[in-house]
Amino acid sequence: MSEIDILSFGETMAMLVAEQTGDLAAVEQFHKRIAGADSNVAIGLSRLGFNVAWLSRVGDDSLGRFVVQTLAKEGLDCSHVAVDKDHPTGFQFKSRSDDGSDPQVEYFRRGSAASHLSPQSITTSLLSARHLHATGIPPALSASAREMSFELMTRMRNAGRSVSLDPNLRPSLWASEREMIREINRLAALAHWVLPGLSEGRLLTGFEDPADIAAFYLDQGAEAVAIKLGPEGAYYRTHQAQGFVAGVPVAKVVDTVGAGDGFAVGMISALLEHQSFAEAVQRANWIGSRAVQSRGDMEGLPSRAELHRSFPRSSVGMQPVTLCVTEDAERP
Repeated sequence: MSEIDILSFGETMAMLVAEQTGDLAAVEQFHKRIAGADSNVAIGLSRLGFNVAWLSRVGDDSLGRFVVQTLAKEGLDCSHVAVDKDHPTGFQFKSRSDDGSDPQVEYFRRGSAASHLSPQSITTSLLSARHLHATGIPPALSASAREMSFELMTRMRNAGRSVSLDPNLRPSLWASEREMIREINRLAALAHWVLPGLSEGRLLTGFEDPADIAAFYLDQGAEAVAIKLGPEGAYYRTHQAQGFVAGVPVAKVVDTVGAGDGFAVGMISALLEHQSFAEAVQRANWIGSRAVQSRGDMEGLPSRAELHRSFPRSSVGMQPVTLCVTEDAERP
């Protein structure tokens, strides 16, 4: 097996997307796709040429086979995806929105195969990856998946690997908001790069201003923080510098889901290529803008060729932070 550049883990669900607008109960035709914030990022990084290993579980069913086949076609190493004969593959229904508003999504994932991820799912070969990307979704699925998340992040950081975390808050999956805040912040303390949305950062830290939110995570052990400000762009802060990178204008927003995942793709790929944090945020904003212009969670993520052909390479640097900002473009 080739050397692993990036390890990502979590749940990929089958997604049935409405072909018509309106309430899901009235829709008669759906298109089958896949969905999952963690695997969206993995796919985006694979399209940019990185060797990405995917750690997960699927049911011994047609939806599970569909998920694995789709991820494999995207270039992911799926040899670490276990087939669970006792628990099903999770799935969701997603409405169609043509006006840029957030679509309606109904989840059917409780007790899914992926919720049975555990520390026993970790193999030694996975720990050779250069980078680990984590989100706050797997630890919300179950106690065993949460234990695995902490184990992976701890072992990778102790081994000198870089670790990134996108909180990707899913309040409905947690027993309480207090538990969610406590556990996500414990995970963030294990990450080098923390990538919250503004509303997420405010909830998790209790601070309103992006600079204070970033300072909270830098004090917890992060090396850098990038805070997504939706169409306004993003604020970044390291121990040496801070600044604001303006968003990329978009003529028409088609689907906001997946914008934050595109942002993570841009950040991780640029930083692993030894670009500055400001340059990474610029790429992240551009890929996030691509994501909202196409229907589907990951369909708008670019290939390496598209990145080289279309990414505007303008200079970025420290700018005054805009205090009037919008909410994060991704759904909490």
